[in-house]
Amino acid sequence: MTAPSTAPAPNRGGRWIEHWDPEDETFWHATGQRVARRNLVFSVLSEHIGFSVWTLWSVLVLFMGPEYGLTPADKFLLTSVVTLVGAVVRVPYTFAVAAFGGRNWTIISACLLLVPTIAAFVVMEPGTSFSTFLWTGLLAGVGGGNFASSMTNINAFFPMRKKGWALGLNAGGGNIGVPVIQLVALAIIGANGGPRVLLGIYIPLIVVAAVLAALFMDNIASVRNDTGAAKDAARDPHTWIMALLYIGTFGSFIGYSFAFGQVLQNQFGRTPLQAACLTFIGPLLGSLIRPVGGRLADRYGGARITLWNFVAMAAAAAVLILAAMQKSLPLFVSVFVVLFVLSGLGNGSTYKMIPGIFQAKALAKGLGGEEAAAYGRRLSGASMGLIGAVGALGGVAINLAFRQSFLSYGSGTGAFVAFLAFYGVAFAVTWAVYLRRPAGEAQAKTAPSEAKPQLGYAEV
Repeated sequence: MTAPSTAPAPNRGGRWIEHWDPEDETFWHATGQRVARRNLVFSVLSEHIGFSVWTLWSVLVLFMGPEYGLTPADKFLLTSVVTLVGAVVRVPYTFAVAAFGGRNWTIISACLLLVPTIAAFVVMEPGTSFSTFLWTGLLAGVGGGNFASSMTNINAFFPMRKKGWALGLNAGGGNIGVPVIQLVALAIIGANGGPRVLLGIYIPLIVVAAVLAALFMDNIASVRNDTGAAKDAARDPHTWIMALLYIGTFGSFIGYSFAFGQVLQNQFGRTPLQAACLTFIGPLLGSLIRPVGGRLADRYGGARITLWNFVAMAAAAAVLILAAMQKSLPLFVSVFVVLFVLSGLGNGSTYKMIPGIFQAKALAKGLGGEEAAAYGRRLSGASMGLIGAVGALGGVAINLAFRQSFLSYGSGTGAFVAFLAFYGVAFAVTWAVYLRRPAGEAQAKTAPSEAKPQLGYAEV
């Protein structure tokens, strides 16, 4: 088996791999594994900084004291706008990989992060209008798109048997950009520094990420824009079912990451420094556990891990309601951190389910070998952008729920009641669609030509 060529293709510049077949074990062990891992490393770096820029305003609002003239509702609205844009841009970012190449788009998307970071550096001072902060925060949403393009790109590099771990590691390394920027902010606040110091640190890091992507990443020539795949993915009910589940996992992670510090300030009277000392813990552990969720899904099945994860998330939300009513800060913080960990675990297991579902659909259609793998890559790659975008909208809903809860009740308790109910719905959907009937029973009762793939996914 020949090594994948990284020589420029005719009429194209840059590093293009013309042949890529990770499902071929000889190819994979000879050269594919090394190339895939190299691309994974630098994809993680760029996505990591993208997450930091996306969640930048969850940190900046901690710096914004009374002199900025913003109410708690204003701050929750600001972070909601940032989350919303980050969710919406995930759709075009997904298809940008096929349009420009994974390496090329990583360079472009990294450079785009300079726009919101420099803009925030310019406007971040008392006296700036709230509308200016809103527009500047809107720009930071581009950082949320990096996740979608990175996951789509890495999904193409790895074989099915490695996707849970690889996607979990890619996403977890990106997610960890959230606690990292919070830790950097903690150090700056502790040293009596201002928000512009934080922004000044990230501007050169963005440039470094873009340069390293240019030097060490590759494009896969066989990954093409396929509008038919996008349409097929949008028509497939599993895309939207998985989007609902992803709202519960990633939506929780990103929504809580934006809101945790503000909840501590508004409900428990913590100062910016006190809040910053606590806010990074949950996102850090939630990011680190995400690859474990993918690995557990590889071993036991993503649907099973996801199901029991929602049970645990519902239990954690119930305890948070109790902690909030008793005004117990230690219990509240401890359980909130547990909820972060569970959201990270569920992130890994749900994303593992996506390629497995479409692979199972390919087998149900009678496809096999590389044909089945190609079908699975085609639809799972297209669906990831839609699922990631809708899932990220969960972060918007969480921040809006907190905003309304504080406006109506003066605390976040009402929001936690809503989250508890949602986790119950997610549990029911996971069980009903993916675990209600064993695969063997479904296949025994249904002729192959009439197979109903949605009934046989206990192992995805």
